[in-house]
Amino acid sequence: MLKSLVTVLLLLAAVCAYAGEVEVKVALEKNYPQVGKVMQVNKSPILGLYEVVTESQLFYTDDKVSYLIVGNMIELKSMRNLTEERAKVLFALDFKKLPFELAVKKVKGDGSRKLAYFTDPNCGYCKKLERELQKVNNVTLYMFLYPIFPGSDEKVQGVLCSKDKVKAWDDLMLSGIQPAAATCATPTAKVQELARRLRLQGTPALIFADGQLVPGFLPASELEKALQ
Repeated sequence: MLKSLVTVLLLLAAVCAYAGEVEVKVALEKNYPQVGKVMQVNKSPILGLYEVVTESQLFYTDDKVSYLIVGNMIELKSMRNLTEERAKVLFALDFKKLPFELAVKKVKGDGSRKLAYFTDPNCGYCKKLERELQKVNNVTLYMFLYPIFPGSDEKVQGVLCSKDKVKAWDDLMLSGIQPAAATCATPTAKVQELARRLRLQGTPALIFADGQLVPGFLPASELEKALQ
């Protein structure tokens, strides 16, 4: 009887030692505002470790909110990156709400699949991405021309002021043919503001129809997988 009572007391003590999601969220907001606005706190697969979601980041903390852990949680048996999987769900965008009127639209084949991306004419990996996209068919591309490199503004301006924007972009990125200098009203400032709202750190930045945002270059084989 005494042994059973001790066991129960130990279990109760263990339960009380661990804070809940609400307590962790309150502690973070009260004591560590520098981590940013906490959107939600969830239990992680590891006992005593909590998943903390801010507006732009996923990290972990312990039940006493004494440590901050930034990095990937890997399930060894399957070698699944649990952090990456959760981030894709938590930070997915609403693809349909993107301001496509700001983008250059290119339809390949039946255009049934969708891909939006931010790109810069002086970005090496953006040029590499365009070559890979030549191998991908049946897709509608929404290209947000986002000049961040020196000298990119003039090239973007030339493309956007061209009679055939898609041809001007392809000529520039695939053949190195510079667009003619031109002056016209362009949506560049709005694209830059959109990139800031999405917290993009560079180009290329890919957004798939499921809302998944992938920073960086992907080869054609990986593009095909993501598009499906």
